Amino acid sequence: MRIQKYTFGVGDRFAQQAEPQLRACMMALEQGVEVIPTWNKSHREHLIVGTEPPTVREAADRAVRELKWPKPYYVDADHINLDTVDGYLGTSDFFTLDVAYAIGRAAEASAVDNLISSHPELLGTIQIDGIHEPFTSTRDSVRQCAEQFLFAVQEAGSIYRHIESSKGRGNFITEVSMDETDNPQTPAELLVILAAIADEGIPIQTIAPKFTGRFNKGVDYVGDQIQFAKEFADDIAVIRHAVAAYGLPEGLKLSVHSGSDKFSIYDAIREGTRRFDAGVHVKTAGTNWLEELIGLAEAGGAGLQLAKQVYDQAHGAREALCAPYLAVIDIDPDRLPSPSEVHGWESSQYTAALRHDQSCPEFNADVRQLLHVGYKIAAKMGDRYLGMLSECEETISRNVTENLFVRHIQPLFLDG
Repeated sequence: MRIQKYTFGVGDRFAQQAEPQLRACMMALEQGVEVIPTWNKSHREHLIVGTEPPTVREAADRAVRELKWPKPYYVDADHINLDTVDGYLGTSDFFTLDVAYAIGRAAEASAVDNLISSHPELLGTIQIDGIHEPFTSTRDSVRQCAEQFLFAVQEAGSIYRHIESSKGRGNFITEVSMDETDNPQTPAELLVILAAIADEGIPIQTIAPKFTGRFNKGVDYVGDQIQFAKEFADDIAVIRHAVAAYGLPEGLKLSVHSGSDKFSIYDAIREGTRRFDAGVHVKTAGTNWLEELIGLAEAGGAGLQLAKQVYDQAHGAREALCAPYLAVIDIDPDRLPSPSEVHGWESSQYTAALRHDQSCPEFNADVRQLLHVGYKIAAKMGDRYLGMLSECEETISRNVTENLFVRHIQPLFLDG
């Protein structure tokens, strides 16, 4: 199983929008660009919503049958580890190995020494095709990198082999997540990580490094766009070098986690992939759930009232809802309208505040982030919420498809 050039995570927390999401990929295919959908749902999201991993596969398979999608597609066991992976083995064919807990934990000294002695090419001046300036690595700098990341790579190897023992080699896509660390990896550090992954025998097809800046949930990128563009291009160059040097899979590519809605860096992603003729995997972060709320509000009537109730309850439970996400949200409580104010809103006011259109004066990034983490409120509503999704299906599906195609697929893969 070899990953395609462009893959896009289409997370669906309530497993109701698989067809509208797939329709956006079909629109891209009609324009000659293959964007492969990858339905992803994390273990935490399953626990909060009260669903099981097979529901993601069922929704994806149903959408593919109904729309007669002619290309591959994947179901991603998102951010799993040895404690959580077993429930995904039967229905997933894409596994994001989350080893954040292991980053910074030192591997055994003998393993670090072995990595250094096995890879003399990692020492000295290293020229990477596509990176203008060569960089210099020393034994100390390689050791420092290994002490930061080698144990995490070993953990990824353990998870990978556990999956392989069940599914068989070559029957799934492997991604390794290295983005949950304080500082972006330098090209030299990424090269060490990839050498260690190759030594571990992981046929990695996508890697999620840490990039500069903040990738807050549901809103635009915050940071130095020029620096991001350089890091993104440099990482592609390092991956291409590592594929040739270490026999890693030819399709190995970057994964941008929480990549949905990061509109200000989409030019850099598009230009970087085209410059190197490289692929990319963009993993979304709950964008679809917000489009459901927009669709409910746009429908008016009971749909709008339910959307207002979600905001009301999310506002009241703000601290508890935000606590697990403090590293990836920036909400100013003073910029949140009161529930009584929102209660008086018309449909157009609610959708303008929530829809990610930064040219709109009424857009409110704080409202968007609060509701992004507020899906637990809808989950507690259970059948009431799901029933309203069915009643408002037309407006919801239209917004889901438009958001995915116009705001994401077009600027990433079609424009320019």
